[in-house]
Amino acid sequence: MEVHGRDPATECYRVSHVVDGQVVTALLPERLAADLRTVGRPSHQDAYVWIAGHAEKIEKVIVQLARGTGRPKAPFDQITLLKEH
Repeated sequence: MEVHGRDPATECYRVSHVVDGQVVTALLPERLAADLRTVGRPSHQDAYVWIAGHAEKIEKVIVQLARGTGRPKAPFDQITLLKEH
């Protein structure tokens, strides 16, 4: 999985993962990485640490969404795929 940075318009991090030989890009809401004890959005460092710590689950959800094989469980059900043009 590769992280491509934060998309300010959607308040999500863009991540990509190869699924069945195709690169699939997803939006990962930054609120998933927010520490519930603090107010506001997480720092980039906090978000990248959270993403790295949950990479396996995020990748599994991207594969699941790309293949259409079920629904992810919360909170990962907030991840959406980007349609490539």
